Amino acid sequence: MAVSLTDNDDDDDFSETHDINVTPFIDVILVLLIIFMVAAPLSTVDLPIDLPTSSAMPQKKPDKPTYLSIKSDMALAIGEDSVNRAELIATLDSMSDMSKDKYVFLRADRSVPYGELMGVMELLRSGGYTKVKLVALEGPPTAAGAPAAGTPQP
Repeated sequence: MAVSLTDNDDDDDFSETHDINVTPFIDVILVLLIIFMVAAPLSTVDLPIDLPTSSAMPQKKPDKPTYLSIKSDMALAIGEDSVNRAELIATLDSMSDMSKDKYVFLRADRSVPYGELMGVMELLRSGGYTKVKLVALEGPPTAAGAPAAGTPQP
């Protein structure tokens, strides 16, 4: 004679599960990933300028830098907005987040003549913007006195 000691009457009771449903978590992570993938390219300046390289140690970038760019056709741009050379100082003065004690980051294409670069720096100085930093790409350090690769020998 066989006797069953288990109770089979618990069909009405729900058993507790100890698993975590991770599907909503994965959905939220994927949405955040898409938001960051879309927002990251929007936060950079996207003017086609061929910058020279420099072996100087990179410095900390300010929160909202003001980039003044000299394109290869000698046109000027503040950020990504083109500006006329005669209206450069007035445009800088009218910017709400710009003051004369903040740095202006000057980017110039590799093909811009030195005299043109100095002319823009002189224009900035005459407008009261004396804090100018030159922007270059990071490159390998060169020995002191040795010309950089691609530099013509005298």
